[in-house]
Amino acid sequence: MNFKINFMKHYKKFFLYSSIISIVGLLTIAIFGMNYGVDFKAGTTLDITMGQQAEKANVEEIIRTTLPEVKDVILTMGSNNERVTARFDNVLSQQETNKVITAFEDKYGEQVSYEENTVDVTMAKELARKAMLAVLYASVAIIIYVSIRFEWRFAVAAIVALLHDALITISIFSIFRLEVNLPFVAAVLTIIGYSINDTIVIFDRVRENVRFAKLKTFSDLVALVNRSIWQTMTRSINTVVTVLFAATALFIFGSEAIRLFSLAMIIGLMCGVYSSIIIACPIWLLLKNKSLNAKKLTSPNPIAKP
Repeated sequence: MNFKINFMKHYKKFFLYSSIISIVGLLTIAIFGMNYGVDFKAGTTLDITMGQQAEKANVEEIIRTTLPEVKDVILTMGSNNERVTARFDNVLSQQETNKVITAFEDKYGEQVSYEENTVDVTMAKELARKAMLAVLYASVAIIIYVSIRFEWRFAVAAIVALLHDALITISIFSIFRLEVNLPFVAAVLTIIGYSINDTIVIFDRVRENVRFAKLKTFSDLVALVNRSIWQTMTRSINTVVTVLFAATALFIFGSEAIRLFSLAMIIGLMCGVYSSIIIACPIWLLLKNKSLNAKKLTSPNPIAKP
């Protein structure tokens, strides 16, 4: 199959771009940290449904009047302004919660309903620890599987690509101060799954092509990798576009609770396609080239003609 773009020709430039983005992301996380939601820090979240449209200013006034001692509260209005999510950085007592709900009922009637989510300090730390362990365990399992199913070079390339995708997604959330909660962790794990799927599809074709190829020079490897990418390009595009349609629909039409999950999925899916081609394949290419050079050096007569 003829290919029009030589992806491997510019791998150094792609490495540079990804390195810059990753470094900026790490610096952002180190300096500003993440905007953790109530899942990862102590606090209370009230999801209040008014049953009618409400102005955000009126909602702010109710909470400020009811709980004047509470300073840090973030309000997010839902669809049609009939629902509000109030996130408090401190844990509300049952009495404080009742005061807030009573004030909303006085303003908007008895149709007011609410859902309360409270996380204490110990639980928040435990959730954060388990979230990081979940990502770590998933990455280790992927390394083991790919090493057994393919070879260690594929595993190294795949895990670097996965870390790249997760880092870029996390960095964007850090830069724009988007809330990080349990759905975000679920999105990162889902991104890892889709990313490794794209990478494995390409690597499987690379492995098949290697079996029937006579690889003697770096140019032979470049041609093989480019050919493998283009042989799987249609499948990769169809897969990611299909999922992107669903994620975009959720982002546009979904509720506020899953909007950030959908956004993380959109970012991660695009990064996954990019990293499978531009990160994973060049890393395998360089590692494989070293093995070819090693074979030449250990050959008893490397310049002998066949």
